[in-house]
Amino acid sequence: MVFDVCETLHHLSRVMTLEPCDIIATGTPAGVGFAMKSHPRFLQSGDTVRIEIEKIGILGNSVVEKEGTF
Repeated sequence: MVFDVCETLHHLSRVMTLEPCDIIATGTPAGVGFAMKSHPRFLQSGDTVRIEIEKIGILGNSVVEKEGTF
């Protein structure tokens, strides 16, 4: 993560009121897979991205190559 959890909460709380049960979703900057030291890794068609929030559920999305792309 570019900013740790404490820093993220600090900045968000300065511009909005955070309430109990608010969800703060963070993302990954483009190119992070390229910077992996062992070997670059990118999502490919057929991969599944899965996230889980305890006591809420699981969300899974399949990666599908868009026609006409390289």
